Amino acid sequence: MVTVVFATIALIAFMEKATTDLLIEQREAEGRRLRMEAYSALEVSLAVLEEFRAFNNGLHSSAEGWTDPLAFAGYTPTEGRTVEVTFEDESGKISLPHVTATGLINLFRNWEITQTDAEMLADSLMGWMKKNHVYTTALAPDYEQAALPFAEPGRSLRSLHELAAIDKMREKFYDAEGRPNDYWKRFADSVSLLDFPKPNLNGARADTLAALGQFDRLQQQKVGEYLTGAGMFQTQGPGFFQNVNEAQRITGPTGDAAGFATTISALRIIITVHDGRSVFRLAAVMAPPGGATTVQTTATRTQTPGAAAQTAAQQQNRPNAAKAGNPPAAAGNRPAVPPRNLKYPFTLLEIRENDEIPPPPPPPVSDQSI
Repeated sequence: MVTVVFATIALIAFMEKATTDLLIEQREAEGRRLRMEAYSALEVSLAVLEEFRAFNNGLHSSAEGWTDPLAFAGYTPTEGRTVEVTFEDESGKISLPHVTATGLINLFRNWEITQTDAEMLADSLMGWMKKNHVYTTALAPDYEQAALPFAEPGRSLRSLHELAAIDKMREKFYDAEGRPNDYWKRFADSVSLLDFPKPNLNGARADTLAALGQFDRLQQQKVGEYLTGAGMFQTQGPGFFQNVNEAQRITGPTGDAAGFATTISALRIIITVHDGRSVFRLAAVMAPPGGATTVQTTATRTQTPGAAAQTAAQQQNRPNAAKAGNPPAAAGNRPAVPPRNLKYPFTLLEIRENDEIPPPPPPPVSDQSI
């Protein structure tokens, strides 16, 4: 009797584990199928974008007609599935590699942070990103005296989580438990880690208009209404600027539109595939020719004088060693075929699968003293 009871318990446990394993395998298999659908939709979307880019001499805004690229191309998903495509103009943000201290101060002042605190925040961030930066405030960071010593990298951020290591930024952008707060979230929505000279006026955030264009609230509202076809522009529908001079008749003579471009340098494409309760999400950031790039830094390797001398002596003793890895081709060997140039029209700067889509930025927060 005891043997039967133990055998029954073991059988039940085995069946439960087998059921779980089968569910995992089923979800992974379904994910692979949805993944193929997502990448197919991405390629179709890129093909449509390239058609508009070539016709309009650049991408300006989805108001050009590419809001729904799959419908434009007549793309039909696999039966039982739905595919959604949304866009986010990454070049509508402030390019962190090109930002100036004045731009940062304007950004923080737009958040109703005091002038003194805004200058200190800008100074600390510029000291982190720029080599040989001369601090203009009372800041004197001494990262080498930290529990784990380090030095400012002297290049733009590769991740927004670097803010946790920067003096003053850490105190303002994180709560007492070290978690990103609303200031951090708004900063993440306002700046881009990508490198592009000027943000796209047609996709510019309100913070971008305030920080770089020094547009006031009313001017920001007018630009937003023109681009979305709201307010006094309801009858004309969504529009876009083909050059920055067109913005002057909307904003008036004040402000600085010269700091903007009117074409997209980096576009985030979000593909969401639904099949019943199964969902697969693909997010890719693409750049057109001459568009945005990632932050590139070249590592250098240093050698001690002794090691350098030893390396030079080894090369002198073996003068033909450098050629050993490239023997001449044997007679009759077929020459190497050069790789084919696909002439792909875009550069994919980032691809993420099943990432959580960030929520919209929080409303303006009241200032808190640093």
